[in-house]
Amino acid sequence: MNEEQGTDSWFANRLGKVTASRLADVLAKTKTGYSASRANYMTQLVLERITQTRAESFSNAAMAWGTEQEPFARAAYEAHTGQMVEEVGFMPHPTIEAAGASPDGLVGDGMVEIKCPSSSTALEVWLTHSQGNNPVDAKYYAQMQWQMRCADRAWCDYVVFDPRMPSKAQLFIFRVERNDDWLKIAEDEVLKFLAEVDAKVKFLKTIIGE
Repeated sequence: MNEEQGTDSWFANRLGKVTASRLADVLAKTKTGYSASRANYMTQLVLERITQTRAESFSNAAMAWGTEQEPFARAAYEAHTGQMVEEVGFMPHPTIEAAGASPDGLVGDGMVEIKCPSSSTALEVWLTHSQGNNPVDAKYYAQMQWQMRCADRAWCDYVVFDPRMPSKAQLFIFRVERNDDWLKIAEDEVLKFLAEVDAKVKFLKTIIGE
């Protein structure tokens, strides 16, 4: 689906579904079981299905900055790699009906996930990578894996862009390969999560008479 992200049709296609950006919440666990973020996300999806209205989205200055800078980040990536990025809308999961992803762009047999964070976060990414450590947060790793599954891609370039940094440090690119073993575990968790969502929706409809 190639509807523009952020449009009414895009929001409608995502309504009540597990999306890549929230996959980490589905998988989140503590020492004693699932975390509160999983329960909160479940409540959100139940409400979206019952009311057919998307949840109120939180936004702040940092998020607005990221949205504004994304086109420049995409252009910088294209200039650096010599590859064009195809923008896409919501892409449904191939086998799980109520799940999908909205990648930042497709590139050949791969894709990109763009982050335009604060300068301190961008610096930390560079420093982490320079120390030989994985610069990708677990929540972004989950997001990219789910996107690769939905878009049927073999890799995803993790792109961090900050035009306020010195010229050689404005664009950071780190390739993440698809991990089918990890995805199988994640898909099992999503199916379990959605079954719980379905059960709650069914129960609530018996109460409200639908």
